[in-house]
Amino acid sequence: MADDIAAAAQAPDEYAELREHVAAGTELNDGEVDAIADVAVACLRDVLGFFGERDVAIDEYEGDDGELILDVTGGNLAVLIGRHGRTLDALQMVVSSLSSATLRFHYPIVIDIEGYKMRRKEKLRTIAASAAARAKRTHSKVSLAPMNAYERRLVHLALVDDPAVTTHSEGEEPARHVVITALRG
Repeated sequence: MADDIAAAAQAPDEYAELREHVAAGTELNDGEVDAIADVAVACLRDVLGFFGERDVAIDEYEGDDGELILDVTGGNLAVLIGRHGRTLDALQMVVSSLSSATLRFHYPIVIDIEGYKMRRKEKLRTIAASAAARAKRTHSKVSLAPMNAYERRLVHLALVDDPAVTTHSEGEEPARHVVITALRG
């Protein structure tokens, strides 16, 4: 893989025009997004190969925030999710870094394994709604379990339109958590 990266650094810059479009904030066309997806999928396949996972399916689609989502299915992938998705977060960081090094610009990439992150997102929305209801019922604060920054953001977003509660994060990593407070009214 290191040889591939070194060779790419010396090769003609096939992503220069794409990089200019991203830097200018120009909306990318389907072909340009496909080129980014091809690089990301190749990087992901290389990393999965180190785990002996060569016969997996990778579905690619655009997320709600314009990010590229790569959902991996098949094979024995549970080990790549890890406890509370930490291994999956690390895999995402590695693939994103490799893709950025190849393209020479950052494009947001989300790696999901067998829909884990989508299921977790729905579970966090349910947890947030339940905690908000408890805070309103008791007219007090409810502290959630520690979460990573992405999950805390999902909780904040789940409750942003609820005028009866406010949310904020407290604590230091790795114990940083969301606190939901009922508003007097």
